[in-house]
Amino acid sequence: MSRMIFVNLPVTDLQRSVDFWSGLGFTFNPHFTDENAACMVISDEADVMLLTEKFFSTFTKKPVADAKAQTEAIMALSTSSREEVDQLTEMALATGGSPANEPQEEGFMYSRSFHDPDGHLWELLYMNPAALEQKV
Repeated sequence: MSRMIFVNLPVTDLQRSVDFWSGLGFTFNPHFTDENAACMVISDEADVMLLTEKFFSTFTKKPVADAKAQTEAIMALSTSSREEVDQLTEMALATGGSPANEPQEEGFMYSRSFHDPDGHLWELLYMNPAALEQKV
């Protein structure tokens, strides 16, 4: 059995977050989307739950981190090519995201990163299968 993963992130403006991610080509599962949450589909096995901060806080006893001031996690998404890394990063920056780190070139892996409008840190990466095999 393959496992699914649901990453839950607090957002200050749910519609702004939906618009941002829709602008990058992501879709949302309407069965798990309402005024408190939006279920962004990453793949058949991965979803990101964008939750209003008020709703998110009902799932934890700890304070909700301010992602614009602190890093709570780095969400990394694979892509099919270096060009897709660049394309999605540029789209993110054009639709309300902000730059994070410099592009990383590791030979077998290429990545770029950005902050979404709520300050969450995202990394887009491409791993070259042929170069990865040579590394083993």
